Amino acid sequence: MAKQRLDKILASTGKWSRREAGELARHGQIVVDGVLVRSADEKADPDTAKIIVKGERLEYQAFIWVMLNKPAGYLSATEDGRDATVLDLLPEELQRRNLFPVGRLDKDTEGLLLLTNEGILAHALLSPRRHVDKVYYTRVAGRLDAVDCAAFAEGMSLADGLQCQPAGLEILKAGEESEALVTLREGKFHQIKRMLAARGKPVLYLERIQMAGLELDRTLSRGSFRFLTGKEVENLRKLV
Repeated sequence: MAKQRLDKILASTGKWSRREAGELARHGQIVVDGVLVRSADEKADPDTAKIIVKGERLEYQAFIWVMLNKPAGYLSATEDGRDATVLDLLPEELQRRNLFPVGRLDKDTEGLLLLTNEGILAHALLSPRRHVDKVYYTRVAGRLDAVDCAAFAEGMSLADGLQCQPAGLEILKAGEESEALVTLREGKFHQIKRMLAARGKPVLYLERIQMAGLELDRTLSRGSFRFLTGKEVENLRKLV
């Protein structure tokens, strides 16, 4: 990687602002490859340089990938003037890393949401040409049946003009309240709710449980997160 200013490198970790990085340098608290630096204007290669800040080795990551178990009540956005967003669930140092949701979940939808600052890979995963599967668990009012499954598989044309691509509907339980898994390769606004409403079975609950081959980590409580492993990120890259 090309050399970058030290204040930019430190700020990219989310732990310090550029101004704070300058203060650290002026107070002799940054060492680069064994040399004390007094100005955060100096440059270093974050991939190869040994950067010590306040006595600790700086661990640099250009890109971050986070799996969040989204609770209801949060917007899949980076900011909003009225409502809380999914970024509000992250610690301050991650909020500073310019993370954004990979796609969106409705405010009342729960489950798997990826957040990252790697724009190229994120947008590739969302491209309709990639056909990346997203799997949802849903509970609906009404009895789902084979006719509903066939309608999903054929691709539905909704009264509001939405033309849906073929999708999967696997019935888990049929009754006055039915349970099912829905698999989409697209993500139009309120799509699952609109499709099931068109079948006369309004959604009572919706949770995303899988995306791009990643399953929701059930050790994560609602509102908590973890970083993706190197292998998980590698698998995302293989998809695109």
